[in-house]
Amino acid sequence: MLLDLAREGEEEAVEQDLEQSAGRIEKEVEELEFKRMLSGENDFNNAIVSIHAGAGGTEAQDWAEMLLRMYLRWAEKRGFKAAIVDILQGEEAGIKSTTFTVTGDYAFGYLNAEVGIHRLVRISPFDAGARRHTSFASVFVYPDIEDDVVIEIDEKDLRVDTFRASGAGGQHVNKTDSAVRITHIPSGIVVQCQNERSQHMNRAMAMKLLKARLYEKEMKEREKEMDKINATKKQIAWGSQIRSYILQPYQMVKDHRTGKEVGNVDAVLDGEIDGFIEAYLMS
Repeated sequence: MLLDLAREGEEEAVEQDLEQSAGRIEKEVEELEFKRMLSGENDFNNAIVSIHAGAGGTEAQDWAEMLLRMYLRWAEKRGFKAAIVDILQGEEAGIKSTTFTVTGDYAFGYLNAEVGIHRLVRISPFDAGARRHTSFASVFVYPDIEDDVVIEIDEKDLRVDTFRASGAGGQHVNKTDSAVRITHIPSGIVVQCQNERSQHMNRAMAMKLLKARLYEKEMKEREKEMDKINATKKQIAWGSQIRSYILQPYQMVKDHRTGKEVGNVDAVLDGEIDGFIEAYLMS
């Protein structure tokens, strides 16, 4: 009898160990899947979110404020820090527009799933006739990119040539190879300096020129990236909603991109939107 009980106890212990191991493996797989979903260049960045009320006056402005609350609650639940940097209040209620930041790992990667038109259907609290209204608001998300650009130059990426500096009319400024030409091999940028008296001074000035050129190149690339993001924004049109929040005649939130539906609208409006974000990222 005691032996049988001992064996049963061992089996339970083994079963518990297997369950724990399976749980750990499942968590590791989820983390790997998470990294795969959020592997974009700016996904790890903080986010800058803008919400704009659509046409419809007070109705749309109230809806824009509801969306603001939803995202602030979502950020709070995730342990992210949110801060409103700009807000334009509506005449009677709600907001016309707002911009806020969300600080936290992968904030942009998550919130980028929310870009688009959000549609609300409900019995209007502002309509004396208690009629059903449809309201729209747009959400757009930018990655928060640091302004400070650090230009690091690896000496292995440079080809440095020296040559004899010459002045106007072919007159030699000096008889030594003091002029310096630097080629940055990865970018193909070439700079040179021959105005200073020593090779050391010319090299220092050429390096300054190279850093300035590389900085300019980096800023142009960032502008192109922002142009791509803004092009996405221009494609958003009223009526092409990504998600509908229906309060009347029934309650449901449906994402039109993934088909995901949730019946608990109150929970969604209270920040429970991870299911929609993950469904979009997995699609």
